[in-house]
Amino acid sequence: MREFVVLGTASQVPTRTRNQNGYMLRSDGEDFLFDPGEGTQRQMIHAGVTVSQITRICLTHVHGDHCYGLPGVLSRMALDKVNHPVHLHYPASGEDTVRALVSVASSGIDLRLHPHGGYGGGEHEGPRQRTSEPIAPGLEVRALNHRIEAYGYRFVEPDARTLLPDRLAAVGIAGSDVGRLMRQGNLGGVSLEEVSEPRPGQRFAFVMDTAPCQGAEELAEGADLLVTECTFSDDDAELASQFRHLTAGQAGELAASAGAGTLVLTHFSSRYGDVAPLAEQARGRAGQARVVAANDLDRIAFPQRRAS
Repeated sequence: MREFVVLGTASQVPTRTRNQNGYMLRSDGEDFLFDPGEGTQRQMIHAGVTVSQITRICLTHVHGDHCYGLPGVLSRMALDKVNHPVHLHYPASGEDTVRALVSVASSGIDLRLHPHGGYGGGEHEGPRQRTSEPIAPGLEVRALNHRIEAYGYRFVEPDARTLLPDRLAAVGIAGSDVGRLMRQGNLGGVSLEEVSEPRPGQRFAFVMDTAPCQGAEELAEGADLLVTECTFSDDDAELASQFRHLTAGQAGELAASAGAGTLVLTHFSSRYGDVAPLAEQARGRAGQARVVAANDLDRIAFPQRRAS
């Protein structure tokens, strides 16, 4: 994973300086687009990113500030003649809304719909489904606790191994033989493990509209980069509880308990012109996690890989 691009950071309504939601996770070979709110297509132009590499669009839920930019993005893909499949992931309960949004977009792309989940959080009765199987390679969801069914996303790269040049030299493996060793796992009695060390896959978690819940904790666990909503200040904890959102301090606590590397705060209420105090509240409870209060058009480099 290379970088996280922030397209919008406002909750519910845009402000003069903050667009509604929109986020891109850029990795080698494909880009993920999360929660495209109104104006996402224009924000992408300002951020200097294109739709050409987007392979997956992930909606946490179908409140408008998280999905009303979808038709514009899909229409731009059609205009730019994107010819690879585009996978759209969303809660099953939002099927009617998603299909309505897709219906007004330009046709011409290979769009594949992937609803997930059965039970949700919020006001739905019954147990919340805990989805443990990936919905795509490396991509998992967990149920959150919002006013409607909502899910967060977690993307984990496969673990791999880093070759050690001094050990390769010591056993006389070089050139094309190195590739053969990596493909086969063993060459001339030398195993890949002897000349390499483990390289853990990087972990990314995306937690939007939710009250504190087990699903958020599972998504955040061990994340190198954790993106969470931070709708309210700790001073407005009653409002956060009423509308099932996180306060800044709760976002910090989530990062600390999960052992996250970097915490990116976003989805700020328009009542806060200056979000620096919210970042300080989160920082005070985030443990060792680095805390970043996102601004529109920020490009956040993915943290260095953790040691094995």
